[in-house]
Amino acid sequence: MNPTLRIETLTGEAAIALLPALSRLRIAVFRDWPYLYDGSAAYEEAYMTPFLRSPSAGLVVAFDGGAPVGCSTCLRMDEAGEEVAAPVAAFGFDPAAHFYFGESVLLPAYRGRGAGVAFFAAREAHARAVSDCRFATFCAVRRPADHPLRPPGAAELHGFWRRRGYAPVPGLACTMAWKQVDGPDEVANMLDVWRKDLRAEAPGR
Repeated sequence: MNPTLRIETLTGEAAIALLPALSRLRIAVFRDWPYLYDGSAAYEEAYMTPFLRSPSAGLVVAFDGGAPVGCSTCLRMDEAGEEVAAPVAAFGFDPAAHFYFGESVLLPAYRGRGAGVAFFAAREAHARAVSDCRFATFCAVRRPADHPLRPPGAAELHGFWRRRGYAPVPGLACTMAWKQVDGPDEVANMLDVWRKDLRAEAPGR
């Protein structure tokens, strides 16, 4: 971990107070591959405020001094909305047994310094502290290899996620829509669901 970075898990009003800064951060980072998100402050506020007000929600923030440079969200899946919970239930899993890890963002200058590992560890600790959920889950956007906006040498995170103890659930995916940089309208995107048994230890770094 970079010694200048401080990782904190915030809840309730402490998390809400950071919303303007985090919205700017999310808009900047998600504009890049693979999300290609063309966001706005209004959209971010409408999306993030109910999320952060959920009883189980946790916001993990990476600070450089007093400035947030990355963040990661989590909450019980049965509080996360039907976009995620409904496909999981239809697949035969109980959403109430799953803690949902939302998006993680980190400014490029701070990548490769341990913040990603810290985000997962902090969210898993929060899930264990506020729930009896057995599983942690997250969704990864699916992009074809020949996508016209894929940058040369785009990094895949599958190995990193597997080292944290996560694996994709074959046949389980959800659909989410957002406005992208390559068009004027929202686009429906398919996201694959990854899952970890919180009773198991991650296999290693």
